Amino acid sequence: MRVWHNARLATMGSLGNVERGTLAAEAGRIVYAGPAVDAPKFAGAQRIDCEGGLITPGLIDCHTHLVYAGDRAREFEMRLAGATYEEIARSGGGILSTVKATRGASEGELIDASLPRLDALIAEGVTTVEIKSGYGLSLDDERKQLFAARALAERRKIAISTTFLGAHSLPPEANGDKDAYIDKVCREMIPVIAWEKLAEAVDAFCESIAFTPEQVSRVFAAAKANGLQVKLHADQLSDSGGAALAARFGALSADHLEHSGEAGVAALAKAGTVAVLLPGAFYFLRETKSPPVDLLRKHRMPIALATDCNPGTSPLTSILLAMNMGATLFRLTVEECLAAVTREAARALGRTDIGTLETGKRCDLAIWNIERPAELVYRMGFNPLRQRIFGGEDA
Repeated sequence: MRVWHNARLATMGSLGNVERGTLAAEAGRIVYAGPAVDAPKFAGAQRIDCEGGLITPGLIDCHTHLVYAGDRAREFEMRLAGATYEEIARSGGGILSTVKATRGASEGELIDASLPRLDALIAEGVTTVEIKSGYGLSLDDERKQLFAARALAERRKIAISTTFLGAHSLPPEANGDKDAYIDKVCREMIPVIAWEKLAEAVDAFCESIAFTPEQVSRVFAAAKANGLQVKLHADQLSDSGGAALAARFGALSADHLEHSGEAGVAALAKAGTVAVLLPGAFYFLRETKSPPVDLLRKHRMPIALATDCNPGTSPLTSILLAMNMGATLFRLTVEECLAAVTREAARALGRTDIGTLETGKRCDLAIWNIERPAELVYRMGFNPLRQRIFGGEDA
């Protein structure tokens, strides 16, 4: 048994913040988290003095495209010169340029390219990361991405949640036939991905430059038929009905949501879907329409934040900066930002065993050399992580 004492706790659960707290774990699970005055004696336990530091749940990055090859620095230059996201995509750039590089890389090369990005997140107290495919767009290449993502958890002490994003873009060999490609995703790719247990969920890009609500509906129906959860890139560039579609299928999360209206938000809230906001992409694309945070609050919809780490629209590998962006760009509160990368991010992944400091939860912790949660949100380019705990062990 291990006991962390002389600590402040941001439990993100019913106890809220505990100024003089103690946390104990045994066999990788929390057995006590609360006021030191109420803690059992825990005779014989290894005791760790946190010297007044803050303990939070291990941070969770619940939306990334972290496994890929190549980069899109040239497109960044094009965007600075005035090209729009849609113009770059329609000219053959964008996602398809990463598809070409990823298809040309071996699984080992993908792992090697992805580890530095993962290490940057780990260094900021992240203990769980979601990783999407979507840069293969063929069964073999999508499987390669997912195998590489799973392999990262063998190289580092971290939990990886994988998501199949075959409906990300149209591959060049499809010759513009979106319906035929969606047929392939539904009939050939999803059953194999499910059978091989390579993903927990299926995602799709519902947008004018990607796939229609009708096409995504077919993908989601296939996912559900194969026992997989769903989530959606929704309403990022236009109000295309993505929020309502995600709600209809009981999606774990609907992500981006910049253009979602009240009807869509209300439907998502009723469905219990988590809103995942991605300020890195908003910042990087220099967008001007913010997600409808007031509507999300009005309908009491849980809000998560994530890096959206990807080569084209959010080359961000800092969850702490994503928190700061959530506050400065979207006007989230400190409490909302911290919940967004712990409790609500866990909900966005369908995980009930992480995200809060409560008895029975997995002992994934981040211990910080700070006194209050606000210090995690307001600083930029500063990392006060003291120690990262994964499954009750130093990591």
